[in-house]
Amino acid sequence: MMVHDEHTEIRESVRRLCAQFPAAYWREMDRERAYPTAFVQALTEAGFLAVLIPEEYGGSGLGLGAAAAILEEIQKSGANGAACHAQLYMMGTLLRHGSEEQKRKYLPGIASGALRMQAFGVTEPTSGTDTSALKTVARRDGDVWRVSGQKVWTSRAEYSDLMLVLARTRPPREGKKPADGLSVLLLDMREAGAGLTIRPIRTMMNHSTTEVFFDDVPVPAENLIGNEGDGFKYILSGMNAERILIAAECIGDARWFIDKAVNYAKEREVFGRPIGQNQGVQFPIARAYAATEAAALMVQQAVAKYEAGENVGAEANMAKLLAADASWQAADMCVQTHGGFGFAEEYDVERKFREARLYQVAPISTNLILSYLGEHVLGLPRSY
Repeated sequence: MMVHDEHTEIRESVRRLCAQFPAAYWREMDRERAYPTAFVQALTEAGFLAVLIPEEYGGSGLGLGAAAAILEEIQKSGANGAACHAQLYMMGTLLRHGSEEQKRKYLPGIASGALRMQAFGVTEPTSGTDTSALKTVARRDGDVWRVSGQKVWTSRAEYSDLMLVLARTRPPREGKKPADGLSVLLLDMREAGAGLTIRPIRTMMNHSTTEVFFDDVPVPAENLIGNEGDGFKYILSGMNAERILIAAECIGDARWFIDKAVNYAKEREVFGRPIGQNQGVQFPIARAYAATEAAALMVQQAVAKYEAGENVGAEANMAKLLAADASWQAADMCVQTHGGFGFAEEYDVERKFREARLYQVAPISTNLILSYLGEHVLGLPRSY
């Protein structure tokens, strides 16, 4: 397995922590559609969710590569980092564009676990990935912004204290792109009042996702992140981190599926010999392995460019595309290798299979990544 040497100790620590939450724990969480509170608390107490927060605010002050290593190892252990990964990929928006006052107010609490920042309010029912067409608005009313509108697929809103909300604060200026006039607000949901409504959405995997309704919800004016009207740029920089970290999760998932399939193929005997001796079983595992290792290299390249402060749009998107494809290829292979047992809850394959399928769609679909590469990297005509 190819790893960053400087993260070996972090990976080992994550593996030790995850060993305290065996497969039976995750089966129960999945069966009950429950939030893994104990697991998230353990990660918090170990400092893993504060890895990107500077030391002066109580965190570790490490780079994106450390966060990627943490999430990859969580997934490779058979756990599900989706319960808390947003606190890592959302951090860049606050760290890069938040004021010093905002950082002093919120980061120490996030680092200690007193506050959870897990909810990301961007997607809307009518706009989907066309973020510039969102309809949620925030109007200035003295010393507060009042937010009205609706978000969907806002995961972990029920288990978060803070939410980053993208809302339109004014119409686009003449000659500017439609995303002009969008702003990011840091909403403390504990103080939102009756105007905030959260409704769970039951999905095929245990993802704690919701739709959120805002009815004149007040947000203090000082909770505007960066400049008014420039929020879309801030969100984009955060989305690159999100795609890289999700890609790292996919690599972890793929490696879990491959290990699971290899072990089963060695042990399962049919017609008097292990099924892994048959090339029809062996070759799909080998192909999944090759695809995973190639995708892992792309993730490493994206991390390196991100940490160097370079434009990482192409690499972040390619990392997410290739890693999501590799994890889905490995998932399908793992089910096929296990045959009927792949559908049995006790083998954990079907749970991870459902979880892995998500990343062909979220946080951005593979087709939209291809459109981005076609237009922005290859210079082809815009397709939409």
